Amino acid sequence: MYILENALQNIRRNRGRNLMIGIIIFVIIVSAVTALMIRNTADGVIADYKTRFGSEVSLSPNMQKLQEEAMANSTEDASGMNRVRIVRPEIPAEQYVAFGESEYLKEAVLTATAKTNSEQLKPIDEDLGGGGGMMVSGRGGPGAEPVQEALGTQYYTKLLGNEYSDFESGDRSISEGRLPEADGECMLSTELLENSGLSLGDEITLTSELTKGLPDEEGEAETLPISYTLTIVGTYLDATAEYGSGAGLMENAYTNRRNEILTTFDTAAAPMVSEWSGIEVGATYYLKSPDMLPDFADELYAKGLSDVFDVTTDEASYERIVGPVEGLKTISVAFVIIVLVFGGVIIALLSSIAIRERKYEIGVLRAMGMKRSKVALGLWTEMLVITAVCLVVGLGVGMVVAQPVTDVMLAQQVAAAEEAETAGMPGGGAGGFMTANIASSGMFGGQADAEALKDLDVSLGWVTLLELIGIAILLSSLTGLIATQKITKYEPIKILMERN
Repeated sequence: MYILENALQNIRRNRGRNLMIGIIIFVIIVSAVTALMIRNTADGVIADYKTRFGSEVSLSPNMQKLQEEAMANSTEDASGMNRVRIVRPEIPAEQYVAFGESEYLKEAVLTATAKTNSEQLKPIDEDLGGGGGMMVSGRGGPGAEPVQEALGTQYYTKLLGNEYSDFESGDRSISEGRLPEADGECMLSTELLENSGLSLGDEITLTSELTKGLPDEEGEAETLPISYTLTIVGTYLDATAEYGSGAGLMENAYTNRRNEILTTFDTAAAPMVSEWSGIEVGATYYLKSPDMLPDFADELYAKGLSDVFDVTTDEASYERIVGPVEGLKTISVAFVIIVLVFGGVIIALLSSIAIRERKYEIGVLRAMGMKRSKVALGLWTEMLVITAVCLVVGLGVGMVVAQPVTDVMLAQQVAAAEEAETAGMPGGGAGGFMTANIASSGMFGGQADAEALKDLDVSLGWVTLLELIGIAILLSSLTGLIATQKITKYEPIKILMERN
């Protein structure tokens, strides 16, 4: 108790010197608060986006391999010219399902789409006809306008398995009942349900067919009839565009989104038969860890994925989004180091000078029988009290200035990143039709739509607070070490004699 009381009295006695030291410590604390808040918040953002973009897998055709394959399969036309045809490869539906059964995946989001009809349903815009069949173009004769003719079965409704993204975006919401959970359950739009005169709990039968090969000129192809028996467990309100985007002139019952029937993936994909088409399957794969990508790629190739495809993660989107934040983190870390080093040097010099000025006081205390350790403890206590006051005030000031400083620094980083990207952008690029991003349904819709983070809300978390307390203790301990070193060199009798 005596040491604490004496320390408080000494702080009051030496106001000028202690005020100077306090100002330096205050500046260090405010700078550290700002920089550490930026760094720790940036760490959280980077970790989140690294996990998101580093683990979402894309299967994209390799342009160079496709070109080499096309050159190898080129043929000569009548004029003797080589005809090179680059064909986009397709992944069979059963392979999508097989790829999802991997120990390296945290999650595999599979979707399925089937074209359907039903005698029990009265689709919206039924009078506009159906769709979903193969379209062929031609001319009726010389000078005639181009015409399109639909071949094969025409469908009026669409069965979607595990397609609930519109509910997450808010474009659709549950009106009655619930989402399908078990096999054989489905959900209809309120318009389709009312137009068909059905109600919750009713059972409907949907028909469709699988095909093998392409239809001939008469629209005939090898077909395999399939059917679904589903129970209506819910209805949804639909605020999506009725014909979606890019529907153009193809407005009919099949393209009308009010005629979409929602169900589980297993239900929609159940009738699939290997080597038969008719049920479209899509997939988004998420790895447990980005480090597992090479092993996962090897597994996909072993399961039959063509080596024309590259298995990658969305690194471009990650760099575009998080790059400015990483730059901000680097600057904040460098700033903390510089402030601590220079601040520590200044505090060490001031502390050394202060100890010399207080040599006689130390000599009196030592002559009275006080041990060196207690004298050093008293000096350390003085600095600890000053540092604690500066820490409390510095936290408040730092929390106020951290957000404006972050906004300014992040804006500069974003501008620099955009300028660098613009400077490095080539005049033209290859056709985008050659890219098939299987996992492009993420939060930012693929690489093309990814935008840099332009807002970063910093906050003072427990980790930052503990780090600041550690810095405060480090600064005060630095003074204690200097005091201890000086005191061990002082002999009380010699000090008093020099004073006389």
